[in-house]
Amino acid sequence: MFLTITTTGTPERPATDLGFLLHKHPDRAQAFSTSYGTAHVLYPEADAERCTAALLLEVDAVALVRRGKGKGRGGAPDAALAQYVNDRPYAASSLLAVALSSVFSSAIRGVCNARPERATQPLPLRIEVPALPARGGPELVRRLFEPLGWTVTVEPVALDTEFPEWGDSRYVRLVLEGGALTLAEALRHLYVLLPVLDDAKHYWVASDEVDKLLRAGEGWLPGHPEQKLITSRYLSRRWSLTREAMERLELVRLAEADDSEVEDIDNAVEAETETEEKPTPLAVQRRDAVIAALGASGAARVLDLGCGQGQLVQALLKDPRFTEIVGVDVSMRALTIASRRLKLDRMGERQAARVKLFQGSLAYTDKRLKGYDAAVLSEVIEHLDLPRLPALEYAVFGSARPRTVLVTTPNVEYNVRWESLPAGHVRHGDHRFEWTREEFRTWAHTVAERHGYGVEFVPVGPDDPEVGPPTQMAVFQIKTEKTEKEAKAA
Repeated sequence: MFLTITTTGTPERPATDLGFLLHKHPDRAQAFSTSYGTAHVLYPEADAERCTAALLLEVDAVALVRRGKGKGRGGAPDAALAQYVNDRPYAASSLLAVALSSVFSSAIRGVCNARPERATQPLPLRIEVPALPARGGPELVRRLFEPLGWTVTVEPVALDTEFPEWGDSRYVRLVLEGGALTLAEALRHLYVLLPVLDDAKHYWVASDEVDKLLRAGEGWLPGHPEQKLITSRYLSRRWSLTREAMERLELVRLAEADDSEVEDIDNAVEAETETEEKPTPLAVQRRDAVIAALGASGAARVLDLGCGQGQLVQALLKDPRFTEIVGVDVSMRALTIASRRLKLDRMGERQAARVKLFQGSLAYTDKRLKGYDAAVLSEVIEHLDLPRLPALEYAVFGSARPRTVLVTTPNVEYNVRWESLPAGHVRHGDHRFEWTREEFRTWAHTVAERHGYGVEFVPVGPDDPEVGPPTQMAVFQIKTEKTEKEAKAA
């Protein structure tokens, strides 16, 4: 099986920089041993104006059968023969995807020490796959690649050129062209979508494949219109894994609607009511209210659940009362941005000991979340589909059980005060719901009663006498024997 990657360049930015990005020198043909044969990397052309890298995978059919641990043996003779006589040596599949991730491992991660600036820049790319299985036909190929910014050329391969009446085979010749993507993004697209189009994997799909899919799909899969088909096929239609991946992708969309976007919205709508003095942005008021509530609770060790790009973590670090601050998010992209915002790589040892960032899904219980004084869910719950809320509720209130939990969410009643917001619209495109004050209080009281917490409500922002505040905050405090006796006495 065969794949080529071509780029063009200028004297200032020569096309041969492709060799640096792929970590493979254009002047040498190289061979790499894989579990299923030998991968060759060579450059049919390489100069300042145009450079092409080719990946040729020679599949060892016997090794493929041996690693299959006997799958397909027995039964009809033609089934046994099919183990050795098939399209695997010729048609792009998960075998080629694995070779891509192995041979170009640094490139697929976007790492290039020799040309770091080039690794982050979009390149004019042309990728050609001469023989690609397309279960779903050329139209599916376009539906998978075009939303990612590619110009797609798909040519069906005839079953037999001498007998055109036989029609087309299930194979196509694929050419992708684009100038708005980095090489790492392009390789990650191929890594996921080659086995999706083949709709088969040559190895056993286990739970770690979900992590691989989310890493390779970061930045593009959560919003892809064919997300469900991609996820199902990539995970070999294993329903339990597909469901887990879909839930985690759903939470990624939460992270994509980061605080910076919310702040832009808040600033825009508050600008309408600006008089002589510029008002404090609602996002800042919200953070101040959260920090004040945390201080009043006496919390020292704090979880920021759904921390996004780290704005609240950054604010908490400025207050010495908080001795340990942990930011948790499902999106590695958001955590990377948070790390840069906090300048963790340049932070002093003492300050660095106070902060941790790690990836995690709020839909699942996590032992790492236990033992903290307080947890914050700031503008998080409204990004979840309502059927997913019970999972988050149990993970936080039932399993982690911090002493204090703060939850903020928009008050939908206040939306009428913003003329720029069309009637019936939520404040952000990713919000799955926005609650009235009564709806939020009903939910909060139910959660508190179910898990042994008391709850109070705090307005955030101007408290309008008719429609209430723009943001509503619930302060949950876990009940102890003492607090229960005090409540009974009252």
